[in-house]
Amino acid sequence: MKAKLVQGIVGLGLIVLLAALFLPDRRSDPPPTTGQAAPDFSFAWEGQERRLSDLRGKVVVLNFWATWCPPCVDEMPSLERLHRKLADRGVLVLGVSVDVDAAAYEKFLRDFHITFPNTRNPELAVRYGSFMFPETYVIDRRGRVQRKLVGPHEWDNPEMLFYLTRLASGQPLPSPTN
Repeated sequence: MKAKLVQGIVGLGLIVLLAALFLPDRRSDPPPTTGQAAPDFSFAWEGQERRLSDLRGKVVVLNFWATWCPPCVDEMPSLERLHRKLADRGVLVLGVSVDVDAAAYEKFLRDFHITFPNTRNPELAVRYGSFMFPETYVIDRRGRVQRKLVGPHEWDNPEMLFYLTRLASGQPLPSPTN
């Protein structure tokens, strides 16, 4: 457990250092807030290069996570269940790992049988202003941020399923409880 904690601290330190060295122009960009367009980015999915903007028309649950983050690991099964329950109803779970270690990332996806789309991009977390993992943005069908949730959640609880289903269908939304 202590080794994982040290690995997590070192990993987070590397992310911050890389961001400071290679993304100075993006550090001045404010992170997206509710109602704003989610910053676009590219990722590989099903062997093709895609963009977040290609997903307009779907609700995207954009989850920033890491293999060295115990709350992220605890949250993954509920994200997978959410994916299986709502993928055919216009809700797409998209994971973004901030792992520096590509092998640990790939092994995690295999070992935990994660089937929803994932990409490994530590720099993207900086662009979104994410540093407390897990951190999740709910993006509506128009590509606008509806909610930002920090910390682990049970994504397949009845309230969240109701909220995401209504958001995907374009029906009026209930007041958020999370």
